[in-house]
Amino acid sequence: MSTDRRPLAVLVSSTFAFTICFAIWMMFAVLGIPIKTSLGLNETEFGLLVATPVLSGALVRVPLGIWTDRYGGRIVFFTLMLACALPIWMISHATAYWHFLVLGLFVGLAGGSFSVGTPYVARWFGKERRGLAMGVFGAGNSGSALTKFVAPAIIAALGWQALPKVYAAVMVATALLFWFGTYSDPSHKSASGESFAAQMRVLKDPRVWRYCQYYSVVFGGYVALALWMTKYYVGEYGFGLKQAALLAACFSLPGGVLRALGGWISDKFGAYKVTWYVMWVCWVCFFILSYPQTTMSVKTVSSSMDLHIGLGPVTFTLLLFVVGVAMAIGKASVFRFIADDFSDNIGAVSGVVGLAGGLGGFILPIMFGAIVDLTGIRSSSFMLLYGTVCVSLVWMHFSFKPQTRAAVAAPAHSSTKPLRKAA
Repeated sequence: MSTDRRPLAVLVSSTFAFTICFAIWMMFAVLGIPIKTSLGLNETEFGLLVATPVLSGALVRVPLGIWTDRYGGRIVFFTLMLACALPIWMISHATAYWHFLVLGLFVGLAGGSFSVGTPYVARWFGKERRGLAMGVFGAGNSGSALTKFVAPAIIAALGWQALPKVYAAVMVATALLFWFGTYSDPSHKSASGESFAAQMRVLKDPRVWRYCQYYSVVFGGYVALALWMTKYYVGEYGFGLKQAALLAACFSLPGGVLRALGGWISDKFGAYKVTWYVMWVCWVCFFILSYPQTTMSVKTVSSSMDLHIGLGPVTFTLLLFVVGVAMAIGKASVFRFIADDFSDNIGAVSGVVGLAGGLGGFILPIMFGAIVDLTGIRSSSFMLLYGTVCVSLVWMHFSFKPQTRAAVAAPAHSSTKPLRKAA
């Protein structure tokens, strides 16, 4: 009996398509820098520019997830990619700030591909391999790093207007490759008879809101930093665009590729334990990254001594790399929660949780820019992220505390029961 190769084909094709979609979704992380210079934008305006595609990509995740449940992931994914090609091309002809914002909303639809691919891939695999499969698909987040490698070279060689044209052509080619490399299974349309209201009843479950909070940190924070770090390196350390993008990729690349590792670890150790340790790693790193460049004058016996405290680019990049690894694992562990708890409604729940993560990725860059404009301290962005992790840790502690007590009490109860019977 021959082995069914369709699940592997679906996983490979979907992961590649999602990588390209994510690269295009993050294009303003690099493209926005020459646009900022050309239009004379301030930090808040730049934050809005890079975050606008994230907004539409977040808002469309819920309906896309539901349509995937209803119509199947293959047709929805293919149609979505084709629909994004024209707005991407039109960016090369934009001249005013509002042009970029409006087109950015349409380009951002590519970011909704995650809520299509996740349920589409998950239903091709059994529960014992589902976490790993979803992690491999989620590794398409590495498209953020791909943009940082490719976009600066295209801009340097051909000008920034050439980048949208290249990306539009790549999107069309990817859509065709996806269509001819994937399959459909009618049995995967598990929610074909349910109304939108019926599928949205899942919002009454408090677990969904917990997972939204966790994902807004590990994915929303990842997207925000992926959009912000190229510019951060340019402003904080004075690097050129190419070098800054390369260093920013030290965060984006592990933050995407290692999501597959996070899926495997979640399968092995459980979603709760993995997510808990991820949050603690982020908490420590953000605390250190929050410290601004500081110069102090210490009065000595005979004179004064000047001290400088701050992170150099090497230490900063190493810490950022650790955060990228932690977020990659955390993104996979959160979706392992969803696969375990909502296996019959993955599309709708992943859409809602993905929406929360995307909104985090939209709001945070704007807040980064506003705080920098207000305080003048670039590291204030990490102060904000540190606060979001604190909220997640507290919420997670109190949410799972009753379950932990019950798990501890159960073995003790079972061990004493035979003694009573013997007596």
